[in-house]
Amino acid sequence: MKTQIKGTYVIGDAEAIASLYEAGGFGRPRDGSLQLRFVEAAYLLSRGRIEIFKNGQNLDFDPFIHFAAQQEDFFELKYIVYKDLKERGYSVQSSASDFRVYPRGGKPGKMPAKSYVFVRSERVPIPLSELLSLMNEAQNVRKQFILAVVDEESDITFYDVKRADAAGRFEGGMSAPFPQEAAGMNKLAADAVLFKERVILADRKISELLYTKVFFGKMMDDDRLLLSLPEARYLAERGVLKLSGMDGTSLSTNVFSKNASLIDAEFEAKYTVYQDLKERGFVPKTGFKFGTHFRVYRKAEPSDKIPHSEFLLHVISAGHEFKLPVTSGAVRLANSVRKRMIYAADFGGKIEYIEFERIKM
Repeated sequence: MKTQIKGTYVIGDAEAIASLYEAGGFGRPRDGSLQLRFVEAAYLLSRGRIEIFKNGQNLDFDPFIHFAAQQEDFFELKYIVYKDLKERGYSVQSSASDFRVYPRGGKPGKMPAKSYVFVRSERVPIPLSELLSLMNEAQNVRKQFILAVVDEESDITFYDVKRADAAGRFEGGMSAPFPQEAAGMNKLAADAVLFKERVILADRKISELLYTKVFFGKMMDDDRLLLSLPEARYLAERGVLKLSGMDGTSLSTNVFSKNASLIDAEFEAKYTVYQDLKERGFVPKTGFKFGTHFRVYRKAEPSDKIPHSEFLLHVISAGHEFKLPVTSGAVRLANSVRKRMIYAADFGGKIEYIEFERIKM
């Protein structure tokens, strides 16, 4: 079947609509002809389904993909992904979001697409703003957003990228949002001291209540509780602790936070997310062993029945760029320990939670 290159499309006649679009879901009918994107045309050309002409010259596969790659950025990567999806039995339409993918057995015009697939090289970072824009585009039409990353050896890794809270999997947690209520402390403030890097609470009763009932800190000995900086601020803001320095000087939460920011430059960003997670009923603990800011539990449990954390969470800025080799490593590590990998960014008081899940197509 003969087709012609016109602008950024390969055009087939009315016969192509019947044999390629209606039978195979290729291209889009327009004004009595069929418009094929370059990746679709390359796939059909490789299988001998069409011939492609440019200015009267018949182009074989190699000349055509050389031409297409000069017209379309990352053409070869898109072709690798398109071919892979087709060979897996999917109906695929090229679109502004790279590809629309239909369920196996489905075709364009017969049923809606299930997923939007966006193709990226492992070498090209993705700004968070761009990722959110693509996610919004998919979410607005109720499509799954899939990131297809092509690596150095042309292998493809697929990620389902979504908002963790919008996905309906981010609720639940501790029944009582305030530790006083959960631990039965009746808002009695205990004295706690900021040392060089952490806070020590030397009140045996409250230490035991905080640790065993609502999973704050780690027991230093039978009488003392070691608290992280976010835990200490959270408890102080809720009247559980009265903070002071090693010299006995009382510390307001503002002064404590300034000191904490000198100890940890990321303290404020991390605390904003920590507080939000606590208010959602989760129990955030340090994720250092996993290379993240937090490991997060769905609910507090007695200390002798601590469950596995549900997900790992890393705090990022609104201007963050995802470096895909780093992101890949974080997701794989999370999966290897049976956890979800979530990133959190504060947009002027609204925190976006974004989950990356490696999937098989």
